[in-house]
Amino acid sequence: MSGFDPLTHSHCQGQAFANSYWAATCDIGTSLPALDKPLQVDVAVIGGGFTGLLTAYHLATTHQQSVALFEANQIGFGASARNAGFVLPSTGRLGYAQLAKKYGLEISKTIYREYNDAVSLVRSLIDEHNIDCNVQSAGYLKVAHNQHAFAQLKAQAEYLSETMESNHHQLLSRQQLAEQYMHNQQGFGALRFNNAFGVHPLKLLMGYKALAQQAGVQIYENSLVTHQQHQSDKHQLVVNGHSVSADKVVIAANAYSQRQFSPLTHGRYLPILSSIIVTNPLSDEVLEANGLFTEQVVMDTRRLKYYYRRLPDNRILFGGRGAVFGRDQDNLKYQHNLQAALKDCFTQLPFTVDYFWSGYIAAALDDIPHIYSENNTGYVLGYCGSGVAFSAQASIRLAEKLMGIKVPNIPIYTKPLPKFPLPQLRRLGQLAYYQYAQVMDKVS
Repeated sequence: MSGFDPLTHSHCQGQAFANSYWAATCDIGTSLPALDKPLQVDVAVIGGGFTGLLTAYHLATTHQQSVALFEANQIGFGASARNAGFVLPSTGRLGYAQLAKKYGLEISKTIYREYNDAVSLVRSLIDEHNIDCNVQSAGYLKVAHNQHAFAQLKAQAEYLSETMESNHHQLLSRQQLAEQYMHNQQGFGALRFNNAFGVHPLKLLMGYKALAQQAGVQIYENSLVTHQQHQSDKHQLVVNGHSVSADKVVIAANAYSQRQFSPLTHGRYLPILSSIIVTNPLSDEVLEANGLFTEQVVMDTRRLKYYYRRLPDNRILFGGRGAVFGRDQDNLKYQHNLQAALKDCFTQLPFTVDYFWSGYIAAALDDIPHIYSENNTGYVLGYCGSGVAFSAQASIRLAEKLMGIKVPNIPIYTKPLPKFPLPQLRRLGQLAYYQYAQVMDKVS
């Protein structure tokens, strides 16, 4: 994918797969054919990631629609196969207290339920359809990186218990964290969520692909949608130069959405690079001697967060902020930054790096995801790194919205993506925020 940037490249067709651990440990099979003839369907879905495949699946099964899905590259190219495999009950960048302050307590509670239902939905899909995706032990540790952050976690735990009436979490002292889960040199306690878990995201994606195919969804790879026009209650698309007629259209490419394709999404999201390293396999003895004996997924409380997990083959996956500009994403300094950060957490851990890659997440201006439809065109954008879980719920809601079925009256389902005031300056704004956040993470 060397150098690819959704803000400067028109599309991702022809870009190379990431040299990721996931791609190296999953058989994705042979490529599906590209569209080579005109087509007419009820719904055309653009994007072959979690959201696109699941939305297509629900439209074909629950709503009995004929569906064609168009992937510009190949299933597994985008963020669905580049992430860390964290299935978490959250998305966006706003906490529940912030959501309550902005939208009201009842709306915040409904969003909380939607986020948690998403985690349950992913688990149900895995269990009911026997998707082999290396599910690891349930639990997500949100680790305080200093004493001040632990005080904030304590307040968050109290808010979840008393206001949100949650029983999915547990506050851990520094000693409890070290004794029960891991001894992180930079861990000052944690807030544990017991319903999260880890997966192999590419294997999960291949499971969703199989579900969609079994439901009758026509999937076309290397099929770039270059034009959309709405006329006489029909959408006319041009795919690989061929005409596709559809009653409804789904835009489900998230951060990998085609630049300037639709006014509904153009200039309304910020694609942000996150980078990941995966170490060589380590022995149980080495991992436990160095304090990493949990398989639960972990993220810290920094503004520029680090996230990590112990994989089933005893490698460590460790991720964090990547380059600002796509042209710099393969620069080894970002690998070295992650190596140093991992060493700061587990100071005596001996490791080498076997894999290094990057992928884009999408952030909205108002820090929440948006599942929206207008004139029979629907989209999902702005997971902000939590799409592995929330795509399961978002795809159901988007299918319902397109079919005219009432969904919860909350901003993530009713508000369109706001436009960035100066979209051409998004990267400069991102760079300025990174510099601010680095300073604040050091002094807080």
